[in-house]
Amino acid sequence: MSGPTLFISDLHLDGERPDITAQFLQFIAGEARQARALYILGDLFEAWIGDDDPDTDKQRVIAALRSLTRGGVPVYFIHGNRDFLIGRRFARETGVQLLSDGTSIELYGKRVLLMHGDTLCIDDPDYQRLRRIVRNPLVQFVLRCLSLKQRQKLAARMRAGSKAHIESMDRSKPQIMDVNQGAVVQTFQQQHADFIVHGHTHRPAVHEVKIGDQVATRIVLGDWYEQGSVLRWDEKGFELAGLRR
Repeated sequence: MSGPTLFISDLHLDGERPDITAQFLQFIAGEARQARALYILGDLFEAWIGDDDPDTDKQRVIAALRSLTRGGVPVYFIHGNRDFLIGRRFARETGVQLLSDGTSIELYGKRVLLMHGDTLCIDDPDYQRLRRIVRNPLVQFVLRCLSLKQRQKLAARMRAGSKAHIESMDRSKPQIMDVNQGAVVQTFQQQHADFIVHGHTHRPAVHEVKIGDQVATRIVLGDWYEQGSVLRWDEKGFELAGLRR
C-alpha cells in the first residue's frame, strides 16, 4: 500500500457505545484500506474477557479486521489495560500480529518505540500493582479457565473499580494519571529511541523531550470517545489529528 502508516489507541469499543464501533468500522472500511500498516496500541475494547466471547459487536470488529488484513494491510496490536486477555485465537481469526509492549520499529529512518503507555505512569502505585497481577501469565491462565459468565461478572467489577479509581485520582491528584517525566527520559535512554508513540492517558499531544544534548519526541494518541485520534506518518512526516470524514 502507498498510504501512510497509521496509529490508533484507546477506542474502548463497547456495546453501550455503538456509535464508536460504527466509527471504527467506517475507519477500517475507508482510510485504513490505503494504509501501509495499522498499529493499534491497546484498549481497542473497553473489556475483553477472552477470545471465546460471542458478543455480536466484537464479532463485527473481528470480521472487519480480518477483511483488512486479507486485503493486504498489515495490522499490529499491543495489549492495553482493558484487553490484556486478547490471545492467539483472536490473532488467528483477524490476521492481526500481536506485539510486545515496548516494541521498537524503524520508520522512515527513525527508531520508534511503541507502547500502550501505562508503564510510564509510575506515580500511581495502586494501578501498577494491579497491572503486575493481571499481566502475570499464571493469573491469566486462571482467568481463562473461568466460565464465560464468571469472566463477565469479574470484568464488570474491574471496570467499576477502575472508573472509581480514575474519578478519585482526577479529583485529588490529577497529575498521577499522566506519565512520569523521569520514566519517559529513562525509557528513551534505555531504548535509544528517536520517538515514543503511546496512548493510555487520553491526552493527545506531541512533546519534545530533552535527552542529553539531543531532542526526542513523544507522541500521545487520544481516545476515540472524545477525539477520534489518528497518527498518520509517511515519508514527509507525521500528523496527529482527528478522523477523516
